[in-house]
Amino acid sequence: MAIGEAERVQEKCQVTIRILIAEDQALVRRGAAHLLSLETDMQVVGQACNGLEAVELARTLRPDVVLMDLHMPIKGGVAATREIMQSLPATQILVLTTLDDDETVFEAVRAGAQAYLLKDADEDELLETVRALRRGESRLTPQIARKVMDQFRRLAATAPSRAAEPSAHLKATSEMLSDKEERILQLICEGMSNRQIAQALFLAEGTIKNYVSRIMAKLHASTRTELAALSRAVPYRPR
Repeated sequence: MAIGEAERVQEKCQVTIRILIAEDQALVRRGAAHLLSLETDMQVVGQACNGLEAVELARTLRPDVVLMDLHMPIKGGVAATREIMQSLPATQILVLTTLDDDETVFEAVRAGAQAYLLKDADEDELLETVRALRRGESRLTPQIARKVMDQFRRLAATAPSRAAEPSAHLKATSEMLSDKEERILQLICEGMSNRQIAQALFLAEGTIKNYVSRIMAKLHASTRTELAALSRAVPYRPR
């Protein structure tokens, strides 16, 4: 057995990921719950049929990961995501929806969602994304990442404090990054968690966390997911 595969097997045996599912369609909700409950490292601790119930259950159950539908009655998924992140910043939000329109994607990421999957994603992709979130990683499909970046560019183009050409603004901002920060940004773009980056660069995890905070400030990113999306637009320049 390869080392990487052995580590994943060990991770599944040792870690129980507590999951809350927020989905208004009962068939979809129960199907997802059944799929996740078959995994030895996952436990579905609650199910919500609307955004208000999702917020209340999240605050009570304190799950590790929330599977969040965006379009639900009473309170939508974006608003529910925002409220959960304000109360439980350590909780990871995985948006799972049939829609990929630009505005909805962008608002979900701005609200604090760390991953975004369409409902036609295969089972393995869903399970791996849940595990990646538990490891502290952010996941956006290439299609979703492009949509988020397009929205950032539109905002940059209309903001008076930024350059008229968004790519020029990002390039100018990237010039402010140190060699170490650029290397860390590249590793974030590759999907590495703080722990993995720390191991790769032989630094303390707390040191990496400080670097990430500084990079986020320089690139005007409010969440790690935004930073991962922005990093795709800032070229890595080895020196």
